[in-house]
Amino acid sequence: MTTDTLRIPLFPLGVVVLPQMILPLHIFEERYKQMIGECIAADTAFGIVLFDGQSIHSVGCTTRVSEVTRRYGDGRMDILTQGEQRFVIHEIIEEKSYMEARVRFVADTPETPDPAVAQTVAAAHHLLKQIAEVTSLPDLEALLTLEDPPALSYAIAALEGFTPAERQHFLEMTSGRERLEKSVKALAHLLKRYQLNREIKRLIGGNGHAVDKILK
Repeated sequence: MTTDTLRIPLFPLGVVVLPQMILPLHIFEERYKQMIGECIAADTAFGIVLFDGQSIHSVGCTTRVSEVTRRYGDGRMDILTQGEQRFVIHEIIEEKSYMEARVRFVADTPETPDPAVAQTVAAAHHLLKQIAEVTSLPDLEALLTLEDPPALSYAIAALEGFTPAERQHFLEMTSGRERLEKSVKALAHLLKRYQLNREIKRLIGGNGHAVDKILK
């Protein structure tokens, strides 16, 4: 953890981006057209923070534009972004058309090596293989090659099926070991959800009987 702060553009959204997570965005507001245009021109990052409809969360993640997939005649654009570093907001700055913030980057707390972590990684891979059997989520094969616990935990939390609130919880955790353990537990629940959805689709695709038994 460092005490240095950095001033960055801020983009409050109803979504959470995690380190290394790919997030597509459609930019249409004038202030954010300006902000994203400046970031692209200077190849600089901006911060995404969760806005839950009432307040802005203080922990967010910097994001960089990796590709502009479409430009519109009125200045709107479709972009692909990738999460980079977590930060904590120290000060909100409102001097431009868009919001800025002075932030401090944060990292996980150093932890002593634990042989049990390898078992947790193996459990995560086992669950991911099971999920791959019942759904067609993208990038599952790439997750199976991840051995680094922090990277794997973030990649799991970036999967479809997690709510913004759940991802925000993962983002705010400072123990990589705990984040991985909780992500494995979340994966187990996600697997059950996908298995249930597949069974419901199978029954609906058949004669429709016994759906009520599945839902009890």
